[in-house]
Amino acid sequence: MAPSKVFTGARVVLPTGIVDGGRVIVDGTRIAGHAREDAETVDVRGHWLVPGFVDLHNHGGGGASFSGTADDVLTAVGTHRRHGTTTLVASTVTDDMDTLVQQAGLLSELAEQGEIAGIHFEGPFISPCRKGAHSEALLRDPDPAEVRKLVDAARGRARMVTLATELLGGIDSVRLLAEHGVIAAVGHTDATYEQTVEAIDAGATVATHLFNAMPPLGHRAPGPITALLEDERVTVELINDGVHLHPAALELAFHHAGPERVAFITDAMDAAGDGDGRYLLGPLQVEVADGVARLVDGGSIAGSTLTLDRAFRRAVTIDRLPVEHVVAALSANPARLLGLDDRVGSLEPGKDADLVLLDEDFALKGVMRRGAWVVAPQLG
Repeated sequence: MAPSKVFTGARVVLPTGIVDGGRVIVDGTRIAGHAREDAETVDVRGHWLVPGFVDLHNHGGGGASFSGTADDVLTAVGTHRRHGTTTLVASTVTDDMDTLVQQAGLLSELAEQGEIAGIHFEGPFISPCRKGAHSEALLRDPDPAEVRKLVDAARGRARMVTLATELLGGIDSVRLLAEHGVIAAVGHTDATYEQTVEAIDAGATVATHLFNAMPPLGHRAPGPITALLEDERVTVELINDGVHLHPAALELAFHHAGPERVAFITDAMDAAGDGDGRYLLGPLQVEVADGVARLVDGGSIAGSTLTLDRAFRRAVTIDRLPVEHVVAALSANPARLLGLDDRVGSLEPGKDADLVLLDEDFALKGVMRRGAWVVAPQLG
């Protein structure tokens, strides 16, 4: 049996708040309440110790996509783990139904092996008016039978489906997803305020990358943004990369939703952790320049090159958000939404030993997943 480890001296972010000079005990793959006699003491003074990050919405990284082969998926997962994301939901992108069904089968196997936390289907049930980096030729209305086909193909591993709920079949599809324990997310939508309220009442609980790919907030036509922000049943995704959102929009979301209803996501594509160049997002070509991904044809923003350690650092150092609120948005809130908060999302005894070590400037120095170092810190 591997010796237990006692991390001492760090500023530890717990559900109850920040503890200066706190300690966290790791025994095997879990966080423990008590250390064994042979426990190894690890001095991490001058660091922050926070729970591993949980990403609800991620299309790839390291030059590989979650729409690719099993090796591609593992490459992308490994890239994000090295940046602190210890729990990750793999997102697909719009394609033909047969391809998505096939991909769902592959991803469900990797979910069963514990490599990913499930599948998020983003498209094809989205609005052509707000398609973003999705192929318009492959979009379709959310027919509940076709939505059910994707959910069934995921063999119990479907976590979320993004829908333009104003389209034909949208509300019935939301109800179907809710009945099957799958998150219905409102996104890539041209819905009105009233239509969005109807979708939330039918069971939608997430706003896919709030503000992006939806009508802007208007004083006479408040649109989906207002409906999603004001309802306590909804968690709002935010892409905090400095490209997708103005800092004032981020502040608006935190102010109105509150820190318990925000989930930071990457919406990352292949270039995350890989660099500038030409990539594919589904069937569409993407050019990444200076870390910003845009479609070659049309110039729409095509996901991000973000990793969650960068989202953390930006939120604290640029947006000036309280550290404990950022930790909630990166870990506790998405874990709770996924129904995984009994295992991940906070540093509490009995949960998986998923830890991120940051220096005083919030730069990542170490990542532990289930008690094993993914990125071993250089200490002392």
